[in-house]
Amino acid sequence: MDKRKAWREQEQRLVERWNAAAARQRDVHAEISRLPPTPDNAGPSADLLLRAEAARVEIEALRKQIARLKVEFNSGKRY
Repeated sequence: MDKRKAWREQEQRLVERWNAAAARQRDVHAEISRLPPTPDNAGPSADLLLRAEAARVEIEALRKQIARLKVEFNSGKRY
């Protein structure tokens, strides 16, 4: 039972991290889309692009962790 509780807590933390990362990514993309077009086509600032890339990288890392947990679950190593 103790393992199950630890697994559930780990999964809950992963869900919370996913939701937070998805919200950050959504906010950054919304901010980019709200930028007015400029005549010189400067585009979004470097800081904004860096934040968007960081959010994308975090989402990808979380996807890999979720895939690992899914493999463990399907192979019978969890629960």
